[in-house]
Amino acid sequence: MANILVIDDDEEMRELLKMMLMDEHHDVTTAENGLKAMRFYHNQKFDLIITDIIMPDKDGFEVIFDIFESGIDTPIIAMSGGRRSITSEFGLNSATVMGVQATLHKPFTELQLNEAIKWILG
Repeated sequence: MANILVIDDDEEMRELLKMMLMDEHHDVTTAENGLKAMRFYHNQKFDLIITDIIMPDKDGFEVIFDIFESGIDTPIIAMSGGRRSITSEFGLNSATVMGVQATLHKPFTELQLNEAIKWILG
């Protein structure tokens, strides 16, 4: 199937996503922040990136920007549950304006995740 990079600072969310994606036979790499994710990104080819928006040590907006600036056309799904001073709607709308292919509002179902992936990857 697809080689997917999952970026989320919440360990439980990363593991849950990894499990759901592996159930669909995807290869999954996880990163707890954008800094680590970009190291993976520059050393490996991914078919899809799923990133949280609000994270320490390089947030999702910075990751999205860096990926688009790299010139490599990797599709991105942005996800957010909204916390701190930013609402999930604002974060996801901003990610859409930046050019991500899909957004997911946490909590989302496995079906919603799989539908987004199928829509993006065909």
